[in-house]
Amino acid sequence: MQLVFATNNLNKLKEVQSMLPEHIKLLSLKDIACNEDIPETQPTIEGNAIQKAEYLKKHYGYDCFADDTGLEVEALNGEPGVFSARYAGPQRNADDNTNKLLTELRNKHNRNAQFKTVIALHINGELKTFTGICKGTITSEEHGEGGFGYDPVFKAEGHNKTFAEISLEEKNKIGHRGKAVFKLIEFLKN
Repeated sequence: MQLVFATNNLNKLKEVQSMLPEHIKLLSLKDIACNEDIPETQPTIEGNAIQKAEYLKKHYGYDCFADDTGLEVEALNGEPGVFSARYAGPQRNADDNTNKLLTELRNKHNRNAQFKTVIALHINGELKTFTGICKGTITSEEHGEGGFGYDPVFKAEGHNKTFAEISLEEKNKIGHRGKAVFKLIEFLKN
């Protein structure tokens, strides 16, 4: 089975491919010569995932899935949320985003947050969504060299290391994307 994953983020692609069974071959946007920016104009994480999957199906015809992920911080009323990738501006710079987040939380005691991933799957003319949530806290400074995005400042509940300090395998087991992908895999098996 071949599925297109609507992403140009090679970290995400690698992370998701490592979780899929061998019989599912993942194609990237580059593999199908999709070079344009797929619109992400919806006000919700779920809406963006659906919009991207529908765009890809309509314009390229492939069975596909798209995801959208956001970091939702309690003390910031759910921000950055749907704007997580461009929290510090349209340049989509992870360091800028993390620095802005830490600045916004500087005098806040409540550092509770959650990562939320929604995957929208377009297959055999049907659209399905799968949600994964990982609750945790935001650290006061960055820790670790691995991962990407906000990983150096996010500790999952019950864990004493940030996502940037743990292995990809461990992150996939406890993380938001892993939980959503697991639901996707279970659906594809049936």
